[in-house]
Amino acid sequence: MGLRDFFKKGEQEPAKKSSDQVNKVPGQSEDHKFFTNKDEQQVTDPSANQDVYTVQSGDSLSKIAKKLYGDANAWNRIYEANKDTIGGNPDLIRPGQRFKIPRT
Repeated sequence: MGLRDFFKKGEQEPAKKSSDQVNKVPGQSEDHKFFTNKDEQQVTDPSANQDVYTVQSGDSLSKIAKKLYGDANAWNRIYEANKDTIGGNPDLIRPGQRFKIPRT
């Protein structure tokens, strides 16, 4: 049944998704969006002893460590510097998060 059929029968057009619903995981409440407001608004400035890296889709801490340090086993340095952002599980990082990268 197309949109024209709705108008012919005097029914309303089906509701369209709002932009707020686009980033939500189906079946989860507003509190459990993929990106939290904290992630979207977090700003991490580089300093003399650290750089900043924004997580991309497909990244893991070991991939980031390999890319930035040349050693995938150095992932723990990144994790220790960003525990407050990452939380208790170093495998759960999300695209858009910004990490402090300690310089060697």
